[in-house]
Amino acid sequence: QVQLVESGGGLVQAGGSLRISCAASGRAFSSYAMAWFRQAPGKGRDFVAALTGSGGSTDYGDSVKGRFTISRDNAKNTVYLQMNSLKPEDTAVYYCAAGAWGLRRTANGYAYWGRGTQVTVSS
Repeated sequence: QVQLVESGGGLVQAGGSLRISCAASGRAFSSYAMAWFRQAPGKGRDFVAALTGSGGSTDYGDSVKGRFTISRDNAKNTVYLQMNSLKPEDTAVYYCAAGAWGLRRTANGYAYWGRGTQVTVSS
């Protein structure tokens, strides 16, 4: 069992940067692939980024590639999402997820979810 708690969301101007975090509790954090998804009002939950347990492999959604960076610190049981060059269309609730089946781009590839953190980008 893994519990996930996101933090660091907030309001930022377009072009700005923000780093959000996800703290995990439970066992064997380094064995889980971790991912970020986001959901804007009235829309589905979209894949943002993922990385393997070791952090050696990453994957990014097309809309964030080159702007966002996912990373993890297994000693701190924490995964991060550094978001640069933010755009108003990045506004969403960002969810952290953990899964035992490697990098996946679909929500059903992850068994554990946090409650989300709101990121709002003003124009």
